[in-house]
Amino acid sequence: MHSSSTQGNDSLVAALLDRAREGDAQAEDRLLAMCRNYLSIIARQQIGSWLRPKVDASDLVQQTLLEAHRGLVHFEGRSREEWYAWLRQILARNAVDFVRHFQTAEKRCVGREVPLTLEGGGASDAVGFEPFDPGDSPSQLVMKWERELQVADALTQLAADYQQVVLLRNVEQLSFDEVARRMNRSRPAVQMLWMRAIHQLQSLCDSL
Repeated sequence: MHSSSTQGNDSLVAALLDRAREGDAQAEDRLLAMCRNYLSIIARQQIGSWLRPKVDASDLVQQTLLEAHRGLVHFEGRSREEWYAWLRQILARNAVDFVRHFQTAEKRCVGREVPLTLEGGGASDAVGFEPFDPGDSPSQLVMKWERELQVADALTQLAADYQQVVLLRNVEQLSFDEVARRMNRSRPAVQMLWMRAIHQLQSLCDSL
């Protein structure tokens, strides 16, 4: 992502935060809308594979945005990094609540064990969905975070079938056989679709 674009986004978020705190509803709406794509990707990463058939990532995102709206008056950060970090904390807490809720229900099923930990977001190097590594330097963390934002925005510009194959393969980390089953296509067809989607996604990211 170009530095001028990053600086512009930083300034925009800071301005919107100031206006939103003053009661500007349109500024708040725009502020929350800006982060929806990114939160959608993170939500799909954090929902475990066993939970996906029961929970829509969009529900987790919507709950996060609702809590952000309610708690905005208490948010003291001013930078874009602080804003997104705060949203990630809210989403992570909600994800844990979702998991605990369904784990309680699953305990009624004899012999089934469900891990308490959330699935991470390790992904293909071709796309760059990477979990934050506490061992990285601050500059490396910022670069990863910027890349995630970039990919999330670019992903929404892909055709629906391209979006689906990337989300299933790279975000949910399903095998090509399982992706083919979900999309009702042959494995070779899905692999070709995925390669084309990744190529287009990379081109979009390079242009941002």
